[in-house]
Order: sequence, then C-alpha cells, then structure tokens
Amino acid sequence: MPANETFEPVTIVNEEGSGPFVLVCDHASNFMPECYGHLGLSSEALQAHISWDPGALGVSLQLSKLLDAPLIYSNVSRLIIDCNRETVAPDLIPCRSELTDIPGNADLDADERERRIALSHKPFHDTIDRLIDARQSKGASSALVSVHSYTPIYKGETRPWEIGLIYGDDASLAKPALQLLKNRTSYTVGDNEPYSPADGVYYTLQRHGEARGLVPLMIEIRNDEIATPDAEAAWAATLAPILKDALAQAGGK
Repeated sequence: MPANETFEPVTIVNEEGSGPFVLVCDHASNFMPECYGHLGLSSEALQAHISWDPGALGVSLQLSKLLDAPLIYSNVSRLIIDCNRETVAPDLIPCRSELTDIPGNADLDADERERRIALSHKPFHDTIDRLIDARQSKGASSALVSVHSYTPIYKGETRPWEIGLIYGDDASLAKPALQLLKNRTSYTVGDNEPYSPADGVYYTLQRHGEARGLVPLMIEIRNDEIATPDAEAAWAATLAPILKDALAQAGGK
C-alpha cells in the first residue's frame, strides 16, 4: 500500500456499551484500498453482494443503539480478504465469487496473502479480542452476535427465507431466537439456512464465541429486506427485543 494511503481497517462503535451483547459485522464495507484498484471488476460488481453484505451495517448500527451494545465492523471489502474465513481457507481471498471471476486475486503469492492478512484480517480479529478481554476483566457478560445479509438468488436458486439464524455446537441463543421469530413474525425463518457452519462461514463466531465460551449467534437477513435505511431500522426494531428475550431464556450467560 502506498505510504500516503491511510484508512482505518476496523471501526468500534459504542465501545463502552453496557448491554450483554457484542455485535460484529464482518462484511460491512465494499471499500477497496486505492492500491488494489477495483481488482479488475466493474462498478456494478463492486456494489453487488459479492463485495460486501448490503444493509448489514445499517442493521448493526441500529441494534448497537437499541441494545447498548459495542459493535465492531470491518472497513475493507471481503474481496480483498474475507474476515469471516480462516487464514488457511481457500476462499480467504476469492478468485471467483458466486459466478464472477476476480482478476486481481488470481495467482497471488504468499507475500501478498500475508500482506492482506495484516491489512485487514488481523486488525479486525485483534480488535474483537481486545474488546472481549476488556469486558471480561470488568466481569461483563458478552453474547456474541454477527450480522450478515445474503442475496435473494444464489447461482440461479431462489432463497425463500427472509431471515436465517446460523449456529454451531452452542444453540442456546439460536433455539429460543428461532422460536420467537416464528411466534412474533410472519417471516419464513431459516434454521441454519441459507448457510450453516459446514459451509465455512462460522469462523468469527467459532473463534471469538464458542472457543471462548461465549454464547454465539449469526444472523443472516435477505438483502432485499434491508434495502433502505427505514427497512434496516425496522428489522433492528424487530430483532432487538427478540435477542433480549432469547438471551433471557438461554440463562443470560
């Protein structure tokens, strides 16, 4: 990266939030550092889901206010490096995303791979660690919730769910949240749909949630549901009380 190009790879909002949740948004931004150009992609591709999770940051910011929760989000496009993947994952820096080839990611050497990890992936996860460490030192409990969005059509297949909850071995927050969503809304709710941890999408929650004994939950909202600021706010207003009540049912641990 040129010496005159500076940006913050990660942002914390409401760092001292006293609520029981910590929010993360891995794919909040489609920003690409100037030195990478557009990775050979069109402006349309840079706005599409392959570059980021449209609407996810807006929902996360609203939830941060409603839950008095700290929020950590990445400021770099997942096409530069995907913060929700292990550093050894084949799609950490994708050469192809959905049906689109990424020319600027082809044939990267080990040095460039490490450069990108240092650019965005490491700062993002180090920031999460520091925040959780600080909360634990104060005796604060932390349920870790990540917020994502997904495309209505994936490789030609239509997704019927407006929202899906993704969870791994610890379903203590997910199960009551699933039931509350079904009871309180008319949405078709995905249970480990449209993804599950088996798809390799659970890295952040496994690393900072399950591995540390924190209650984890991944929220996936179909991005046509959160295409405007008003829609983002409405979804946050729906989800905030559900998360609170689900955590209470989970024992508030």
